[in-house]
Amino acid sequence: MKVAVMTDIKKIQFIEADKPKPKDDEVLVKLEYVGVCGSDLHYYEHGAIGDYIVKPPFVLGHECSGTIVEIGSKVKHLKVGDRVALEPGKTCGECEFCKTGRYNLCPDVIFFATPPVNGVFQEYVTHPESLSFKLPEKLSSMEGALIEPLAVGMHAARQGDAKIGDIAFVTGAGCIGLCSMLSLKASGVFKVYVIDVVKKRLDKALELGASGVIDASKEDVVKRALELTQGKGSDITIETAGTEITTNQAIEFAKKGSVIVLVGYSKTGKVNMNLSMALDKELTFKTVFRYRHLFPLLIDAVENGSINIKDIVTNIYDFKDLQEALDNSVNDKANIVKTVIKM
Repeated sequence: MKVAVMTDIKKIQFIEADKPKPKDDEVLVKLEYVGVCGSDLHYYEHGAIGDYIVKPPFVLGHECSGTIVEIGSKVKHLKVGDRVALEPGKTCGECEFCKTGRYNLCPDVIFFATPPVNGVFQEYVTHPESLSFKLPEKLSSMEGALIEPLAVGMHAARQGDAKIGDIAFVTGAGCIGLCSMLSLKASGVFKVYVIDVVKKRLDKALELGASGVIDASKEDVVKRALELTQGKGSDITIETAGTEITTNQAIEFAKKGSVIVLVGYSKTGKVNMNLSMALDKELTFKTVFRYRHLFPLLIDAVENGSINIKDIVTNIYDFKDLQEALDNSVNDKANIVKTVIKM
């Protein structure tokens, strides 16, 4: 099979490798679509995210779907020909976090494209049946690959205890910011406003159903957010930009007693926050690390039309053009919101 290997910063090389064989409890999947995540771009451009350092050769990619072409002897519920979305993290099942249902916090998780674990920019991959979720006929394989980033957004909405009647703001209109907006709306939050500095991303937010947008390159964000809430502030703020500026703006326009959900990673891993204001407002801070128990729910939500995930995509490239896709995604953030690779 063909595998795309990151050999150095901003360098992709295609190699030939043996097609993997599924273990007894695994399925072999011929991949059809793989999404390009912000983490892929960060590894590609900088070679690291915090303590996770790429040591080439390395394979990127973790948002994926495809068709089962072989099954292990103990696979019970899936068959050859089924299309599946793959939840990319294999956990131990034995630790405190796994046993209490918080398996996304498992310290021994093996997660696609998180160093040193290789990702899925390759033609075939094996995966446990328990983490391979069948896609209904109405769902395209491309939508299947987008279930993974949507799960991050829904986990953020749940961390914020989103409910009918809330007014929410999302800072950052990249893929995860847009997925957070879609998840808030699907959770019953009627008024969701999105903040960014890139017009194409703000336009995409409006296209996908945002109640309104704030262009932080032209407007006073805090002033405008308070105007939109008649001076009350935000009930829920989901911060996906990962910057010190946006985090402190969120603190300023948050309603007293409200929740701020921190999702975005800063480049340094550290952010100076206006803690005095946060204390005076008695704000609750929640954070997000991936997701848990969401793939089946979100597959149903996309199938029944509750969430329109496919229109988040702005660019589709063939697998052979992966280097071009990654370069363009890094260099043209003003126009590229979400890239997917057709395998």
